[in-house]
Amino acid sequence: MNQEYKVIIEKVKAEKDAVKRTFSKMKKKKPKDIDQLFHSKHEAFFQKNSCLDCANCCKTTSPIFRDVDIKRIAKQLKTKEAQFIDQYLRMDEDSDYVLKSSPCSFLNEDNTCSIYEFRPLACAEYPHTNRKNMNQILDLTLKNAEICPAVATIVTKLILED
Repeated sequence: MNQEYKVIIEKVKAEKDAVKRTFSKMKKKKPKDIDQLFHSKHEAFFQKNSCLDCANCCKTTSPIFRDVDIKRIAKQLKTKEAQFIDQYLRMDEDSDYVLKSSPCSFLNEDNTCSIYEFRPLACAEYPHTNRKNMNQILDLTLKNAEICPAVATIVTKLILED
C-alpha cells in the first residue's frame, strides 16, 4: 500500500471518535440522503483510483463465503464443495465461513483476483460505499475505513464537510 493510502487510514483511526459522532448525526437524516452523500464520494474516488492500486482488503481480511458462493466457486474450480471448504475456509466465531489465511489465496501478485468473475458477493460489493441503505451499515463502514483507503477517503471527506 502506498504512503498516501497509509496516511489516510491512520487519519481515520486517529479520528475514530469524530467519525462515530458524525455517523450518529448522519443517522438522523433520510436514508436516501445518506446514500447520496456516500455514493457521490464513492464515484469521485473511483474515477481517479483503482482497487488494483492497493488490494489491502484481499491482503488483510476475509469476506464471508455464503453457501451460494461456495457452491459457485467450487463448481468453477471443478472441485467438490467440501474439498473447497477444507482447503480454503474455516468457520469463524459468528459461524460464517471465512478464509483460513491472509492474504487471500486467490490474490495474484498484480493485485488481480484469479476468481474475479465468480468471487464471493462480499468481494463484489466491497467496499460497500455505493450500496443502498448506508445508514444500516455505518458500523461496518467505520471498520472498513481502517482497511480500505477508498472508505477512509470517503469518510474523511464526510467528516470535513460535516
